[in-house]
Amino acid sequence: MFLIFGFRTKVHPLGWVAMACHVCGQGGRMALFREVTKFSLFFIPLIPVRSKYVVECANPMCRSRRTVSKSEAQRLLSGAPSHF
Repeated sequence: MFLIFGFRTKVHPLGWVAMACHVCGQGGRMALFREVTKFSLFFIPLIPVRSKYVVECANPMCRSRRTVSKSEAQRLLSGAPSHF
């Protein structure tokens, strides 16, 4: 009997947030994503293992990514000013 298992990460876009990039310094809109990794058994995603929030620079020459906490992501989505 074979047991097929693994992990799969799905990216869920949450919206655009206003802040400055920590690499290129460009101010403006940045994309906010939620990445959820789930344990899969026989190609069926079952249990969420990890969830993280990522902010990605909209500058096509930069495209740097930075992980933020859940509370920071909620604060950014609510429109509160950022102080990175």
